[in-house]
Amino acid sequence: MALGVGWAPSYTHADTGGAPYLLGFTPSRSRCGCEWGCLDRGGAIVWAPMTDSDSFPHRRPPFAILIAITATGPLAMSILLPSMPGLMRVFDAGYGTVQLTLTLYMIGFAAAQLVYGPLSDRFGRRPVMLVGLAVYVAASAACLVAPSIETLIAARIVQSVGGCAGMVIVRAIIRDLYERDQSASQIAYVTMAAVLMTMIGPVIGGYLDVWFGWRVIFAVITTFGAIVFVFALFSLHETRMVAQRGIAVLDFWTDFATLLRIRSFCGYTLQISFTSCVYFGFLGGAPYVMMELMGRSPSEYGLYFLLVSVSYIASNFTAGRMSVRMGIERMIVIGMAIAVVGTTGLGLLWAIGVLTPLVLFGAMAVVSLGNGLSIPNGMAGAVSADPGRAGAASGLAGFIQMMAGAGASLLVGALLADTATPLVAVMVGGTVLAVAAHIVGVRPLRVAELR
Repeated sequence: MALGVGWAPSYTHADTGGAPYLLGFTPSRSRCGCEWGCLDRGGAIVWAPMTDSDSFPHRRPPFAILIAITATGPLAMSILLPSMPGLMRVFDAGYGTVQLTLTLYMIGFAAAQLVYGPLSDRFGRRPVMLVGLAVYVAASAACLVAPSIETLIAARIVQSVGGCAGMVIVRAIIRDLYERDQSASQIAYVTMAAVLMTMIGPVIGGYLDVWFGWRVIFAVITTFGAIVFVFALFSLHETRMVAQRGIAVLDFWTDFATLLRIRSFCGYTLQISFTSCVYFGFLGGAPYVMMELMGRSPSEYGLYFLLVSVSYIASNFTAGRMSVRMGIERMIVIGMAIAVVGTTGLGLLWAIGVLTPLVLFGAMAVVSLGNGLSIPNGMAGAVSADPGRAGAASGLAGFIQMMAGAGASLLVGALLADTATPLVAVMVGGTVLAVAAHIVGVRPLRVAELR
């Protein structure tokens, strides 16, 4: 059947009881000419979304707003790090208690991804994203005026729930608009923005803490979040043209169970999760090692962190440029090999008693160079395992990744005392497990495909 270019909102989906679908038509799509592929099931026409890079070109959100939205959660996570030792004195609390402002943030960030992904699959990306940004701004303001460490921890948990919306839904938006290898390239660019915020956050936070005090940090976060919300309100267009329908908790678990039965999804997800353990273990332990064991200042910590920042940004930029050309598998292997070099070097230098700020942050910079190649490509592989569940895949993969990272951070914080041994052990162990996960979970599938 021949169909012209235009929009026809009156079509219905045969499997949703006549719920309206918004269909876009172009003359160059499937054999019937529609932008949403037609499948004939026993005489009934069923409409299913197609996700190529040409879909909804005039509704594609500006890439700048996707980057800004992605940056909100990671910035809030890391900007407080240099202030954590000082918060011990402000609130008369132990380091383990203060570290909950990071660890519980990460857990909240992880758990909320399980909800945002499926919700955005069913109700659309835009409304769910705007709700998340609003929660983020409100919780950041609550952190600003927190009178106690308990209130600050509670506000940080709510802040993480709002902040994770950007990370999850932006990945799903990219998968709506691009195919597998192209999505890896675009995810690398937004990951670069997220990591940039994670890594320059301690630099910004360190100087704000020294010059103005820790509360100004949350004033900056609240202002940034409010600005992003306003721009998103006017420029974040919907990319998933689906019917609005009811949602049940059972739907969530059905999607998750389906994904967990896909070997490639599990392999990619475990690879990025163990890789992230190295970084989050470092985040959880490096401030203590740097300031308590080495006697350095928060501003020095921030400056050394620039080594890690520059390395990861350069690596993410490389992944964005090269992933389409080289393919995600090759990029993952190269990235993991570089990370092995970094953690092995750190382990050897620690074993002979050489552990200085330059050694610690230099090794992490090498690891970050590898992680910047392997993480965005691994995430693209996980999200592409079932394109029809891109939101759920993004949420579940992100949940597992962040829970693993939170566990590594909590483990390092609990074990650190008068030596950096727990930090080094977690970094080395995370790298080894990431390599093993890829070899067992993904590599055999790729070898079979080439035969």
